[in-house]
Amino acid sequence: MAKYIIKRIAMAIITIFAVATVTFFVMNMVPGGPFMAEKAISPQAQAALNEKYGLDKPLSVQYATYMKDILHGNLGLSVKQRGRTVNMIIGTKFPVSARIGGMAILAAVMIGVPLGSIAAFKRGTLVDNIIIVFSTCGIAVPSFVVCTILMYILSLKLGLLPTYGLGSWKNYIMPVMALALYPSSYISRLMRSSMLDVMGQDYMRTARAKGLSQLVSIFKHALRNAILPVVTYLGPLLAYTVTGSFIVEKIFTIPGLGSEFIGSITGRDYPLIMGTTIFLATLMVIMNVLVDVAYKFIDPRINLK
Repeated sequence: MAKYIIKRIAMAIITIFAVATVTFFVMNMVPGGPFMAEKAISPQAQAALNEKYGLDKPLSVQYATYMKDILHGNLGLSVKQRGRTVNMIIGTKFPVSARIGGMAILAAVMIGVPLGSIAAFKRGTLVDNIIIVFSTCGIAVPSFVVCTILMYILSLKLGLLPTYGLGSWKNYIMPVMALALYPSSYISRLMRSSMLDVMGQDYMRTARAKGLSQLVSIFKHALRNAILPVVTYLGPLLAYTVTGSFIVEKIFTIPGLGSEFIGSITGRDYPLIMGTTIFLATLMVIMNVLVDVAYKFIDPRINLK
């Protein structure tokens, strides 16, 4: 186990390095610069700003300097939010996105796993068909449409929930619902397919032949094996969701990391674009490693190499 974890950490470092390298050079291939949109800025002032942030140096020198700073945990200064570091911005905005994303993932698992299991248990019945229709709609409908429908019904028509900000616990309900719909729908379909496959295995027939009730055999034997594909899906999903769903945060005016990432792209805030991208990539590889390790605890038969 320790050897495998060390190997995966080494691969994760290489992956993060590759992501940082590709992002850096692709970003600098885009014409223009972060100060091109500044109003009434003189060429002298623009040159001074480029010099301050090191943008006047050759691209290879900028790359070497940036990679050296990353190794020391320094993601640089934001060129649009003057006086604020990228580390400071991520440290301030990430907890907001993490709270909403964590609640959405928890809701998705609590809804998707039972629905998928029930659909498999009731295969071919009306209940199964209703769950399939629900999950298909949840996957097909875009998140901005879900946000619009929620705001129209729960806020405009019924006046139950606020539409922006995070002033109270009510502000969390619609963003969490919007974020949880797609993953809960996908998990339910994934769980249904996996559960149907497990229920057809020989050891399940043996368990029932020994006199175990269908309910006990499902929860004691089937569920543990059927949930492995869901665990695989949860790794990258958790990293993406807790980092911030861009569309949902923008629509509900949530001051999270997702809205900062969109603002950094439109404003060409190069250090913030790089920092948020590297942060997301780091979370992704960490979650993938944790998922692989979790396999061993869920199913001891899995051999990690």
